[in-house]
Amino acid sequence: MPDVAPNHVSGAPPAVSKGRVFLRRLLSSVILWGVVLGAIFAGRNLVAELLFLGLMLGIAGLGLREFYGLVEKRGLQCFKTWGIVGGLLLMASTFAYLEGWVVPLNRIPAKANDFETGILIVFVLGLCLRQFFSKTTVGLVSISTTLLGLMYVPWLLNFIQKLHFFPAVNGVAIDGNFYIFYFILVTKFSDVGAYVTGSLIGRHKMIPRISPGKTWEGFAGALVVSTGLSILFAHLAGDRLYGMNLLHATVLGIVLSLAAVVGDLIESIFKREAGVKDSGQWFPGIGGILDLMDSLLFNAPLMYLYLRHVLTR
Repeated sequence: MPDVAPNHVSGAPPAVSKGRVFLRRLLSSVILWGVVLGAIFAGRNLVAELLFLGLMLGIAGLGLREFYGLVEKRGLQCFKTWGIVGGLLLMASTFAYLEGWVVPLNRIPAKANDFETGILIVFVLGLCLRQFFSKTTVGLVSISTTLLGLMYVPWLLNFIQKLHFFPAVNGVAIDGNFYIFYFILVTKFSDVGAYVTGSLIGRHKMIPRISPGKTWEGFAGALVVSTGLSILFAHLAGDRLYGMNLLHATVLGIVLSLAAVVGDLIESIFKREAGVKDSGQWFPGIGGILDLMDSLLFNAPLMYLYLRHVLTR
């Protein structure tokens, strides 16, 4: 989520009230994530799956474009086109593998991760070869920034696909879509809890050099709200969240909330270095794709790893 801007700037138009900013963010988030979840829960027919893939590719492509835009505003070099194409191929190839188009119905998590690792190895080798044809000699910077973009956006986003196609365990079918719904809800309510609490009673700055608007009170609000919602949702979902109980719901609520704050702060570092407030201007009250996804990018792999290694062990 974007940082809170100072309230008074000489010669600037009157600042929008915090209540109105919150409503814009909330409305944008509800509409956007409603579309995402609609695509995820649309079924397993070919049209629905292609819609899901198109949505993932769109988010990854726009997110990479914004990330490399931040790199360029920072005055650093990157292989922007190479990175975007590589990121889209990573997403599409993982989808094809999990869908069974590469190896029929081979959804074993370990093999899917090995396949993805193979794609990443090819990408890294390709980046090194790409530098041979570059007119600059800043290969260390270009390769590093391009690879960081690939790992930060499509690689982390890919864990949503792995949740979507999560296989059966011990003969029990697992609907990974409910875990996608769960972790998105918990993550976004962490953002809401932080913003509302920080706006109302926030007094003590958390890390002002990175994000001046974030407070320790807001951080506490994020933990309380996301953990409470995690417990409530787990209770209402029942058996649809395989392996979930009160202890897991509490642990996940805390872990996902902490990671959401870290993900938000990491993107704030990137934006501050680039000298911008938002990564883009796509969504009213939010900013760009990265502003929408920052906290979710860190939580997608955490949700997948917890489901795979704790809840289904």
